[in-house]
Amino acid sequence: MLLEVKDLKKYFPIMGGLTNKALAHVMAVDGVSFNLDRGKTLGIVGESGCGKTTLGRTLLRLIEPDGGSVLLESNGGAIDITQAIPKEMREVRRRIQMVFQDSQSSLDPRMKIKKSIGEPLEILGLEKDKKARDRRVLAALREVGLKPEHMERYPHEFSGGQRQRIGVARAMISNPDIIVLDEPTSSVDVSVQAQILNLLRQLQKERGMAYMFITHDLSVVYQIADEIAVMYLGKVMEHGDSEEVFKNPLHPYTKALFSAIPIPEVKGREDRKRIVLGGRVPSPIDPPPSCRFVERCQEKHEKICSEETPELVQVKPNHYVACFKEGKW
Repeated sequence: MLLEVKDLKKYFPIMGGLTNKALAHVMAVDGVSFNLDRGKTLGIVGESGCGKTTLGRTLLRLIEPDGGSVLLESNGGAIDITQAIPKEMREVRRRIQMVFQDSQSSLDPRMKIKKSIGEPLEILGLEKDKKARDRRVLAALREVGLKPEHMERYPHEFSGGQRQRIGVARAMISNPDIIVLDEPTSSVDVSVQAQILNLLRQLQKERGMAYMFITHDLSVVYQIADEIAVMYLGKVMEHGDSEEVFKNPLHPYTKALFSAIPIPEVKGREDRKRIVLGGRVPSPIDPPPSCRFVERCQEKHEKICSEETPELVQVKPNHYVACFKEGKW
């Protein structure tokens, strides 16, 4: 197991009052667990605000976690990233990289691309010689489909798709084992999306990297993910093999989410029903003490769903769901 996340939590305090103490907390990530193997892609999906990006940043300790553990395989043992000392974090930073959603703001506008891509080598102490760094930058640019002359340009001289390729080149230059991809195709058009996805698949095949692919675009995640975790208000509602979850969603939220995927109106698909959710979306500051989805669920059991929190349990081989209905209430 390359990466094992156990009960990861991140709560953001809401400060106020005369003493400026925490009055409440936003439960952005509330007890998330999953595993990630080498060469595999885990898709994290859900509505905006469900905690996907916070999960990715907390996993890397770009945001400090409030609980849980993140175990990274290392020399026959494991490093707990949440407790790692500076020396261990240097190894973690080399082995886990991130591609950010906003490709423009993630690049320094005053820094040439050569410097931006090569900076991880310098910071992590992987290549002290400037000429050797430049050679590795050139190789990385070519690997993502850019040209040698692009090294001397600034971020504003590139299109959105090209900047996203630069972000991928910067992430992979340290030869990481894992790349966290935060909405890597959200700011580009459909034709460029396909190019980025093909590039990521090719790099994964050649290098054996694992991906954590964060997105709200279900049609994109279906193309690239081996497994899918569906998040809602900081918790995982359903998790399993991509093909199985898409063909046989079990959680009511997953069913509603997948019913919104736009598909061509062709023969044989006329009977697909769009599930429109009612009810109020709970606040992450004060979520229900029971199932997070209970106020919008069309299949709820009034008693148990309103009083207890369902655990994520296995209902089929590599298919888990947090729903009392699957427990045969």
